[in-house]
Amino acid sequence: MPTCRRKRVVLTEPSEALLQAAKSNPNKEVYYLQQTGEIFETYEAYAARMSFYRLKQFQCEVTGKSGLDYFQALESEQQEAQTMHSRFPEPLKAAVLKAVQWQVVGRLDHLVEAVFDRFKDRYFVDEKVFVDAQGDKFYAKVVQVHPPKTKSDDVDVPAENQASSSSVTSPPHGIVDDDAVQIHKVGGDLKIPAKEALVRDDPLKYSYKVQILEEQHEKSHEKGKAASKDKAKWSGSFMDVQCSVMSRDRLAFSKSILRRFIRDCVDRDAAVASPWTVKPVIAKHYGVDSVMPEETRKGVEDIKRGEIDKRKKIWEDKEGPPTKKQKKMTAAQEERVKALAVAAEKREREAREKAERQQKAKEEAERLAAEKKKKKPIRYPTEDLDVRLNDKEKKAGLKVKKPTPSKLGVPFGENQGTFEAFLTSWNFLVIYGQPLHLSTFTMDEFEHALRHSLIDPPCALLGEIHSTLIYNLRTVPFTRHSAVLSLLRLQDTLEEEHRVLGVSIDELAGAMADVGNNWERIPLRHNEMRDGWEEALLGCLKDHATLDNFPRLREVLTRLLFAPEPHAEVSSSSSSSRVSSPAANNLTVQSSPSERYYTLPPADRIDILTLMCNLAVSSKAVHSHMESCEEQLTALRKEKIEIGRQKKQYTEEMNSLAGETEVKEPGTNGTVPDEDTTMHESSDLSDVPSEDGSETASTSSARQKRSARQKDLRQKAHTQAHAKQRELARAQAASAKQALAEHRRLDEEVNKLERRLEAIEREFRKLLGAVRIKPLGKDRFHNRIWWFDGMGSASLLGSGGVVQYGTGRIFIQGPSEMDLELMLKKEDDDYDARRLEEEGPEGMLAPSEWAQYAEPEELDEFLAWLNPKGVRELALKNSFIKWWSHIAPGMRKRISDLNISAKLPEARRSTRTKPSGHDVSREPYMMWTNRRAVNSV
Repeated sequence: MPTCRRKRVVLTEPSEALLQAAKSNPNKEVYYLQQTGEIFETYEAYAARMSFYRLKQFQCEVTGKSGLDYFQALESEQQEAQTMHSRFPEPLKAAVLKAVQWQVVGRLDHLVEAVFDRFKDRYFVDEKVFVDAQGDKFYAKVVQVHPPKTKSDDVDVPAENQASSSSVTSPPHGIVDDDAVQIHKVGGDLKIPAKEALVRDDPLKYSYKVQILEEQHEKSHEKGKAASKDKAKWSGSFMDVQCSVMSRDRLAFSKSILRRFIRDCVDRDAAVASPWTVKPVIAKHYGVDSVMPEETRKGVEDIKRGEIDKRKKIWEDKEGPPTKKQKKMTAAQEERVKALAVAAEKREREAREKAERQQKAKEEAERLAAEKKKKKPIRYPTEDLDVRLNDKEKKAGLKVKKPTPSKLGVPFGENQGTFEAFLTSWNFLVIYGQPLHLSTFTMDEFEHALRHSLIDPPCALLGEIHSTLIYNLRTVPFTRHSAVLSLLRLQDTLEEEHRVLGVSIDELAGAMADVGNNWERIPLRHNEMRDGWEEALLGCLKDHATLDNFPRLREVLTRLLFAPEPHAEVSSSSSSSRVSSPAANNLTVQSSPSERYYTLPPADRIDILTLMCNLAVSSKAVHSHMESCEEQLTALRKEKIEIGRQKKQYTEEMNSLAGETEVKEPGTNGTVPDEDTTMHESSDLSDVPSEDGSETASTSSARQKRSARQKDLRQKAHTQAHAKQRELARAQAASAKQALAEHRRLDEEVNKLERRLEAIEREFRKLLGAVRIKPLGKDRFHNRIWWFDGMGSASLLGSGGVVQYGTGRIFIQGPSEMDLELMLKKEDDDYDARRLEEEGPEGMLAPSEWAQYAEPEELDEFLAWLNPKGVRELALKNSFIKWWSHIAPGMRKRISDLNISAKLPEARRSTRTKPSGHDVSREPYMMWTNRRAVNSV
């Protein structure tokens, strides 16, 4: 049985309630663990037990292998048991099991020693043994066992350690008479002392008749061809031998094999002095008596009682003398009792001290672990939600509460779903402006164009956007009249005469029949102001839209093809109330898309553009542009790596030039010869001629000549030294000038490379936006921070380095559902309370909710709120630092443009009737022109 922490694993028994339920309801469903046969009433109990069995903490009881799960340990035990049972001699099994049955032995090792000593020289019929005969070893099989002969029938027995051969064939081997049943009965009985058993049943007096087995002998003991020829004559013959010349194979019978066999076949209770008992199934198989004899039971009880009394006496002696009078013990008994009491007390004290040490060590380990966990220094950056401002940081002026972003300031902020569709459409049109042949426009211009409701003057931006998308969708496969078919399928599920805005599906289909049928061939020329794009739009919707990809198809088509009655339209337009009767909303007069498009609410226009943008993604032009962007991104990555190498090389050269200049400057003075040295050298030269001749006092003319010559030499040496010094100074000045010029050149090259890297970063952002769009980062609460400027066909800088912007704002998107679930699982933090404290009730964004920062001052406060100790906010702050030179100027440029166009609110309130005193054509969105338009398209 596998063990866990040195204890055998006990299988789970079904509960009494489960057994009773199974009796009352035999069809009750339960959970059955096939490997162990266990039954569980609930899946939780089954899964818990299976999880326990799968732990790598079990040990094979046979081999001692650890680190196994229960099933691996069980399989290992079964394999080892099978191997052991196949090796252990089969005739010996019954005798060994009968010998160990009901034995009271404390340790299994002692039982194994006793059994091995009793059976190592005792053999049984059909055992395979080795026989030593005439100096050779044979592999043989025991055919007959002859017990010791009595004196009456003694005959001459061959000398000990000699084997006699016989060529006479023996009868079928086996036990020939009833006396053989008593073979080794006394010697194999462990209840009889070993010395007495040896006297009464001496194994040396047994005689065995064996048969030589050639095949096994050749496999195990063949050492040469010559030897095999000599031994071949013994094959199949019979011998009478004694145990002194017999032995067993050590792989079949040894103390280790015997110990494994006994441990696998016997068991013992945990009670004091419990006997070893053979397992019932094995006992039945080998004919071992499973009922304890009365004599044996009494003996076991006596041993158990004696052991209990012995322990009780030790405890009584330890606790003190009893109150009742006891018999006086002898001195030897007293010494023995004292020794036992001292030993027991010592063992108990050692056990108690060991337990106390273990408990103290455990408590100390737990204390250290808790202290380490509590005082473990935090390595920053770490998880943002684990970072909290302390009192010192709060006093230093770090912001606790985030500046509240504006939710209503986002375009169409009253409906967050409309804003997401609006943002998606604008982003697609700006990013893929190049393949669509569409110039960039700001988000403000796009918003105002969608709110434009005047037929005259028409909005060129709307015409160009729809026309370019219509041209693009001509290359996308479509199903003719898919919208009509979808509406007809819807009609089958509705009641008769079901109307929307006062129009039935049959009336709508009839109105659609003659509008926009040849939309894919209608020329929408740029120089003709895209005349007819509204009818082409309706034809495009007829062939591309369905209720699956455009749920508001019926309402939008009805608004494009039907108009209200003139008096109802006048009354509804003149009414100041926002609530109107259902009859006033009915559209009963058939009209044309060119007249009705500008009456569509912005939400419907955004839905149309969203559908067209989603379909245009699969067009060939957009796919080709994305592949081109991928190639350009790869080229930019390689160029960036190469520029980095060049910049590093230039920097190393600049550092080496600066080092050489520093080394040369102090060495200049050391290379110029000193004047004193020069004079000394010249004086030495002047003394040379005086050594050749003798100077006399009478030759004054000679002295004058020598003096003049020395003076000339000194002057000449001085002049030469100054000339060398000037020449060296000029060379050093030229070298320094050249090094300075080279340093300036390298510095200029480095500046050029840095400017190129900045341009690469901007170009990389543009191209990456066409492939995938990523936010700047996340804050501590997983709000996504978006900046959409400078992506796709848009640029951050115009001609001459003029600042350009697309949105001129920073958008905040609320955390996703998955992020919220992950944050709410943190049990040690009150997430909602912290959000309320640090974001405020107005600043908490729900999933798919948007807000914005439109002014640089708000963004400065937001950056001051970010804590760089958190991994997310550190990355976000680094992104802001990287692009701050473009973000802040773009926001200021947008504010400046809004101030210039001070009449923006009036433009938003414009209606079909042109307001007096205001020229809509002067609005920025009306002055936009498409510089990328192709005249032929």
